[in-house]
Amino acid sequence: MNVFQAMGEGSHEQVVFCESKAAGLKAIIAIHDTTLGPALGGCRLWPYKSEQDALTDVLRLSRGMTYKAAAAGLNLGGGKAVIIADPKRDKNEALFRVFGRFVESLNGRYITAEDVNTSVHDMEYIFMETKYVTGVAPAHGGSGDPSPVTAYGVFRGMQASVKEAFGSDSLAGKKVAVQGLGNVGSHLLEHLAKAEAKVTVCDIDPEKCRRASEEHGAEIVSPDKIYDVACDIFAPCALGAVLNDDTIPRLRCKIVCGGANNQLAEERHGRIVEERGIVYAPDYVVNAGGLINVYVEMEGYVRERALRMAQNIYETTTNVYKIAKEEKVPTYVAADRLAEGRVQRIGQIKKGFFGGI
Repeated sequence: MNVFQAMGEGSHEQVVFCESKAAGLKAIIAIHDTTLGPALGGCRLWPYKSEQDALTDVLRLSRGMTYKAAAAGLNLGGGKAVIIADPKRDKNEALFRVFGRFVESLNGRYITAEDVNTSVHDMEYIFMETKYVTGVAPAHGGSGDPSPVTAYGVFRGMQASVKEAFGSDSLAGKKVAVQGLGNVGSHLLEHLAKAEAKVTVCDIDPEKCRRASEEHGAEIVSPDKIYDVACDIFAPCALGAVLNDDTIPRLRCKIVCGGANNQLAEERHGRIVEERGIVYAPDYVVNAGGLINVYVEMEGYVRERALRMAQNIYETTTNVYKIAKEEKVPTYVAADRLAEGRVQRIGQIKKGFFGGI
């Protein structure tokens, strides 16, 4: 791939290639758009088959972060980093500290955080070399695990979706099928139990399902059967691309609303879901609680403030449905227009004050 061509197609501002033979580091940092503020996005460690695959992934992910931050009303741009490495073999102090020095060299244009195969512990090493990192342990003034706030935001998006589909935002008696009981799915289950929803769950870990059944009375199905569950809400909280040509015909729900990223295998699947009469809550709108959490950390972390801001995901989700109806477009298109509109408006304000500089 021609790097400049790829950057141009996604309207990216900057791509930084980072290498240290001594530390075994090969990484790429992509900054998509800083109109609203510094680019914030996690650092993903993955054994990519090629540098081409790594570049494609980081460009896609960084662009998605711009839209997530804009839709959430945050003063952040979109960025992402990927480290090409084997998480079982290559993680070490030197690797993360050298990566931290590359982050520091960007002087705040990019702020990193944990992501797939990186942890709070890994962020501690990065923190030794740069202040431009979030998700560090509370002992260092950080917020720690963001999943409780992510789950609360998904729950608020779910309430807005139920209001859209049924006329009331109460989940009492509603049947919810939760796919995946990781950090976000398990916290979401707690909210659903308090709301008196009837829950069916699946996970590749039988122990997690057993606890869900004992603690919350959840029904259990195997992971391959979750798509066939008759329910009001299907909540994907595990892998991406779960809405595809094979799974969509099997869905027996009125709403799709969950915490997983990139739920649509392809954009066209968002239209197919709508054609089936299913209300789709765009994933980056309802799962923005984690980003909100680290945004609050940048200003001095207060959990109550993070939860209050995540509460507004209800209104954001409602606005997406409003735009979709007014402009007669699928909800995933409406979410993009909401985000793009905010970037454009704030960009015009900045040009007005600073002459376009």
